Amino acid sequence: MNNVNIEYLTRAEWWLLVTLLAYFLLNGAQIFETAVLVSKWTAAPPQSFQYFKAPYGADLKTFWIIAHSIHEVSFLLALIFCWKIEPVRNGLLVLFAIHVAVRVWTLAYFAPNIIEFQAIANGKTFNTNLLSRTKQWRNLNYIRVGVFIAVSIGLIPLLVKLTGLKNG
Repeated sequence: MNNVNIEYLTRAEWWLLVTLLAYFLLNGAQIFETAVLVSKWTAAPPQSFQYFKAPYGADLKTFWIIAHSIHEVSFLLALIFCWKIEPVRNGLLVLFAIHVAVRVWTLAYFAPNIIEFQAIANGKTFNTNLLSRTKQWRNLNYIRVGVFIAVSIGLIPLLVKLTGLKNG
């Protein structure tokens, strides 16, 4: 921890706290979406896909792009400002790697499937068993949300450690 002063620790603590709070807000939105919205549109496809039907159907893409972008910028800033604090930096790197892996999974699996479900709601024909596909999407989403929650909980001991360094 060379060249680390109280100002550096305070800035690091601030960005780690902002990241944690942003993650908790994302978790709340994900839990709400999973509990309330996903359970409805996965219930009986293709009829339950009416939830996505244009022109007034739900499309949360913009919300999630903005929310994740803000969160990921704060996560990167926390990494930058905690870089000189090795135990915190190393923990953040592990958590960020897990976060990135889940985001890649989201972009590779969840996003393309929900885009297709939205297209089916708006008239695209389909050949596959939608009920099994939506159940799989829903069940994998439980895992995805659980991992995001675990990552955010993993930030707490890092913040506590950082606060201890600052106050110790």
